[in-house]
Amino acid sequence: MKDTLQPGAKAEFAFTVPATKTVPQLYPEAPEFVAMPAVFATGFHVGLMEWAALKVLEPHMDEGEGSLGIHIDVSHSAATLPGQTITVSAECTSVEGRRISFKVKAHDGIDVIGEGTHQRMVVPWDRFVARVNAKAEQAGVAPLDGPKG
Repeated sequence: MKDTLQPGAKAEFAFTVPATKTVPQLYPEAPEFVAMPAVFATGFHVGLMEWAALKVLEPHMDEGEGSLGIHIDVSHSAATLPGQTITVSAECTSVEGRRISFKVKAHDGIDVIGEGTHQRMVVPWDRFVARVNAKAEQAGVAPLDGPKG
C-alpha cells in the first residue's frame, strides 16, 4: 500500500436500490426471507458500506494488492424502498500498518439508514489466494481462480 493514505481520506457515492437488493432476494432459498417485506436488505447495506471503504482505498493500493473486510459494526435504522437512492460515505479514521479503519454512513434522502465503523486489511492477492486454495484442497471444494480485478 502506498504511504499516501491518511486519516481523513473520504469517498461518497450514490446507489439506487434495485428490487434485486431487497430482503426476499438476500437468500431466495430461505422462506423466512422470502416472506419479509421487499425493502433494502441489511446484508446488502453492509456490502454498500464496504464498497464505500473500497473507494477510499482504491487510489492508495499497489499493484497486486487488495483488501478484505475484517470487522464491521453498523446500524441499519431505517427501511429503504427499491427506487430510492442511497448516498453512502466512508472516511478513513486510522491507518495501522495494513489495518485500515473507517467511519461509514448511509442516507436515503429522507433518513440516515445506518452508520458505524468498518475495518479492512490490505493483503497481497497472490498470498491470499494461495491460502484459500490450500483450504479448498483440504475441504475438497473447487479452488479460486484468483482476484477478478
